Amino acid sequence: MIPVFELFIAWRHLSSRKRQTVLSVLAIGLAVMILMISQAMMVGFTEELYAKTIDEMPHVTVEPRGGEDYIHLYRNLAGEIRRIDCVVGASPILAGAATFEHKDKSGNVILQGISASDHDIVLRTESDITEGSLRDIEVSRSGVVLGDALALKLDAKIGDSIDASFPEAKPATLEVVGIYDSGTPQDENVAYTALSTAQAFFDEPGVVSMILVRVEDPRGAESVSSEIDLLGYPAADWKETNPEILQMIMIESISNAIILGLVIVIATFGIVSTLFMVVMKKKKEIGMLMAMGASRRSIMKIFVMESGIMGLIGALLGVAAGVLIASVSGPYSFEAGEGAYGGVSTIPFIVRMEDAVVIVMFTFLLNLLAGIYPARRASKLDPVAAISGE
Repeated sequence: MIPVFELFIAWRHLSSRKRQTVLSVLAIGLAVMILMISQAMMVGFTEELYAKTIDEMPHVTVEPRGGEDYIHLYRNLAGEIRRIDCVVGASPILAGAATFEHKDKSGNVILQGISASDHDIVLRTESDITEGSLRDIEVSRSGVVLGDALALKLDAKIGDSIDASFPEAKPATLEVVGIYDSGTPQDENVAYTALSTAQAFFDEPGVVSMILVRVEDPRGAESVSSEIDLLGYPAADWKETNPEILQMIMIESISNAIILGLVIVIATFGIVSTLFMVVMKKKKEIGMLMAMGASRRSIMKIFVMESGIMGLIGALLGVAAGVLIASVSGPYSFEAGEGAYGGVSTIPFIVRMEDAVVIVMFTFLLNLLAGIYPARRASKLDPVAAISGE
């Protein structure tokens, strides 16, 4: 049942001191607005980090069984993995070290034998190609795709021949059929060739060293990893292989929550101080209400309601202002060192309705709690002393 009497008195108190009420509501509204905008930026940062890092990496990595160096019968295993719910694609890879030589330049690289179509599904490599085509590695029996930094280091371009060698490997001459730019350090030391070409080079026919898997939602990679484990092959999701990304998100979220939580608390203390002033100024009115039959419980309800009303109005105004500013603001761009923040340089503002609801409820409840102490002080006043002004 709604306490109509207490609500009426609380509203009359607030409306009778408009300046103090407005300032208190604006203080809460400003704090909530900052919190809402910051939360929108934090959500945008997380989504951009996912897009720049997690979305560009294998969500699950499948490795050989314990005691084995390679995955045998990989075609069957890849087929079983693709049949798992939420799996988008699986790319078998044979990777190993090699030395590339061109003209008088040389460099050590990681040579990855791949199926171009499967690899593109998992890592979207084709979108990084700046010259040539990834699929040309399978058209040309000895084709190779170099990172732009590696191509610059070897002074190689499309159509050039690269001499590949390594101890225990069969020397081969590879033709540059493509150059890619992923914007990551792998551009300096990772080269792609056809899976059959790599198997011939490393003299390891019919095997791969790993299978990379892509899932519909990276957040569901852990369950897919567990299902692959049941097939008898160890699998690790991106959270295990790249824990630093989770740490970055967690640290940013915690620091953001602490700082902005303190902002809300400080604004709430403004309401507490305002209510204390009201208690001091309204002693006679409080005494008269008690003399007219208002219980101490009713007096306490009145002041708690005042605090809650100011907190609710301030929270709603702050959320509305925060949503408006976040909606009209363009993505925030900043300059960071190479590799900092996972390569994120632009943060979009993303407003989520659930965030707005949580912020309003948190602010409202916090202000209700903050109003309890001055409300208790008001309810403990002696009616006679309060009326006489003592």
